[in-house]
Order: sequence, then structure tokens, then C-alpha cells
Amino acid sequence: MKAFLYVLPAAAVYGFFVIWPAFSTGYYSLLKWDGISPATWIGVGNYAKILQDSLLFGSILHALYLIIFFSFIPIVIGLIMTGLLLGRVKRGMTFFRVVYFLPQVLPLVAVGITWRWMYSQDGLLNQILSVIGLGHFAEAWLGNYNLALVALGLIGTWCLSGLCMMLFLSGAQKIDPALYEAATLDGAGVLRQFTHVTIPGLRGEITIAGVITTIAALASFDLVFVTTDGGPANQTTVPGLLVYRLAFSEGQIGTASALAIVLTVLVITIVGLIRFLTKEKP
Repeated sequence: MKAFLYVLPAAAVYGFFVIWPAFSTGYYSLLKWDGISPATWIGVGNYAKILQDSLLFGSILHALYLIIFFSFIPIVIGLIMTGLLLGRVKRGMTFFRVVYFLPQVLPLVAVGITWRWMYSQDGLLNQILSVIGLGHFAEAWLGNYNLALVALGLIGTWCLSGLCMMLFLSGAQKIDPALYEAATLDGAGVLRQFTHVTIPGLRGEITIAGVITTIAALASFDLVFVTTDGGPANQTTVPGLLVYRLAFSEGQIGTASALAIVLTVLVITIVGLIRFLTKEKP
């Protein structure tokens, strides 16, 4: 009983700021309400609207597409960089960690503004293309209907690759060096040591990286809001941006709540799948 009393203050704060808002959102998702006038009960009507509305359903597809750039590619890059640095760089390792982790320290609003300038018609990227003789490829990348989502995803790749590499480098240091020595004696080269010793030894870190980066992809808002605001022609809209628009600009509290619930279920499902696929076999 005494232990419960120690936990009670934190549990009360968590319940008030997390549990209660979650249940409230679930309740609002069953209503047609603009936040001011009396609400009308419509049941699962808001959820049906999400499946039928191309903009709402398309935003979910965009978020799933961003997982490739926010999660899969950064994990691959992080593993490659870990393999290149592991055992070869002794001095200056702290410098590498700081440099690659720097995007995580910077506010995403500042990152978005910087990349928006770099992607602009007269930005750094197009200037580089002009210098190397590829100026005919220059364009406003975030305004390109077909490439805007890819350009946005590459910003996420830049932001999260360093985080993944730092996690993997930290995890690789706990791998028993005797495993590498045994692999060398068995004739395994650098590549086979990496695939058969390093990667299995980083299973836990890969899981953590996959969870963090997947949540970042599905819950992205600030980066999209600052760089494209969902444009061009809603090609970069994501659920987080639409929840904000529906709730605070259009007064569709019920639809915004339903989309938030769908996003939450999607995050839990994908994170659960990642944990299932990466857990160690008994």
C-alpha cells in the first residue's frame, strides 16, 4: 500500500494528461462537432469518411510511404556507416558521433526552413547542379507534384541516419571481440563478419531504431508544416497535418479525432510488427 502511494502522484499526472485525453479523443471521434455548437452522435461515420475521402486516406498512404525514407533508409545507412567505422576509427570517434547526431539536436522547424531554402529554385541544390553542368535538372523540388514527397522524405533521411548510426555504434561496442576473432580464424572476411556477427549483435538496437524512426514517420507534422504545408496539391499531406487543419481551422473535431485514433492504431500495429519480426528466437 505504501508503494502505491509513492506511484500515485505520477499515475495521477499520467492519467490526467494522457489516459483521459485518449479516451476523450475516442469519444469525440464518434461525434459530429465543431467545438462550439451541440454535438451530434454519428457513431463510426467519421471513420467511414476517412476510408471514403481520398484526401484523408491519401494522407495515411503518404505517411506509410515516408517510412521508407524515415526508417528503412536511415537504418541501412546507419548499419553501413557502423560497418565502415567499427574497428577502424579509434581516435575522433566522439567527433563522428557529435556530427552525425547533430540533426537530432537541431529544432525541426529550423531544419525545415533550411532545407526549404536548399530545395528552392535558387537554392544550394540547384546551384550545385548548375556548377557541375546539370542546371537543366534544376527546379523547385518541393513544388514538384511528383517529387515533393520524395524530397521531403530525404530530409527525414538526413535527420535520422545519424541517430541510427549512433545507436548502432554504441551497441556494437558491447559485442564480444572474441566473436570477431573466432570468425577470422574460421576464414570469414569483413563482410561476413558484419552480416553474421555485427548485425545479429545489434538486433536490439535495430528494433529501437525501427520503432523510433517509424513513429517519427507516421507522426510527422512540424517538418511537413514548415516545408510544404501539405502541397503541392496535397501531395505531401500527412495525418498529423490534417488533424491540425480539421480541428483548428475547419472545426471538424469529430473527423480530426477519428483520424488521430486511426493514426494511433496504425502506429501501435506497425511498432508491434517491428518488435515481433526483430525479437530473438528462443
